[in-house]
Amino acid sequence: MLWVGSSRDDLRGFPHDVRRGVGVALRRAQQGDKHPHAKPLKGFGGAGVLEIVEDHDGDTYRAVYTLKLDDFVYVLHAFQKKSTKGVATSKRDLDLIRDRLKQAEAEHAVRRGASKEDRP
Repeated sequence: MLWVGSSRDDLRGFPHDVRRGVGVALRRAQQGDKHPHAKPLKGFGGAGVLEIVEDHDGDTYRAVYTLKLDDFVYVLHAFQKKSTKGVATSKRDLDLIRDRLKQAEAEHAVRRGASKEDRP
């Protein structure tokens, strides 16, 4: 599990039951399985970027991760949904997810390069 930006600290600020639910879903992703609460995030071209949605005491929490990068699970963003209008993710959050996905892709390229150099 690799955390991008403040995603780990943000998740730690969630209520305990939400953290547990997100943790279970992320563990299943690491094992190659998909939790029923994990759905493809719209606007990211298919199932490469997924979101976990958890509700708690009338609030909605989301964690976004990607499986696009080999066998690694990169957690891109964790946030409480603030909008009271519909279920759409805010432009600000989507922009942050796009930026962090680019950051994860760059980090992954470096990791892949390092692992190739380690081989005889």
